[in-house]
Amino acid sequence: MSATKTSSSKIKILIVDDHPVVRKGLLSCLAAKENLKIVGEAANGTEAIRLVKELAPDIVLMDISMPEMDGLAVTEALRKVASQAKVLILSMQNHRDAVLRIIKAGARGYVLKDAPTDELVHAIETVHRGEAYFSKPIAQIALNQYVADADDSKPVAKLSERERQVLALIAEGKSNKEIAMHLGIGVRTIETHRERIMRKLDVHSVAGLTKFAIANGISALNDESKA
Repeated sequence: MSATKTSSSKIKILIVDDHPVVRKGLLSCLAAKENLKIVGEAANGTEAIRLVKELAPDIVLMDISMPEMDGLAVTEALRKVASQAKVLILSMQNHRDAVLRIIKAGARGYVLKDAPTDELVHAIETVHRGEAYFSKPIAQIALNQYVADADDSKPVAKLSERERQVLALIAEGKSNKEIAMHLGIGVRTIETHRERIMRKLDVHSVAGLTKFAIANGISALNDESKA
């Protein structure tokens, strides 16, 4: 009876990362913690959503950059189909726009990959309690971006979070089809977003959009620490 109680009280974790070495490393350092239980691993966003439905983890420990669906798209999807699973981002991305987008998508926490194991465990426990946890550098980035976005006089403030995400991918040189596949939404939807972005910014060329994205810190081309 005691063993059953101990097992049921463990925090169930699903690890989502497209790098096998990263997944094995996380499994190795977290498996030793008595209050944690790794219930599964996923190598991409589509697999992550399927496993969340099958395994019902408490915490989804997730990277941002992944094939098929990125961390943002997965987080948004889970909020609709499995709201009980709390997403904790584990990534090296610290670009201000990427940070704010993933938080607004519904992530409960964000820890940098170079954080010590003790901090990661603390973050998992904090998020499991229903609280939020963000590494100090991430919290500062999010605060700075929030203050900057409060200035309605800036053209970038006219864009929605999804439009900023599409703009970042346009600036990377991706086609509408590639953006649609990356975000897991339809090509027609991307075309609509592109038209709205151009209209709101009064910019009507890809070159102009790319220049705007980089100047306003939106383009991933300006992020040297993408992981």
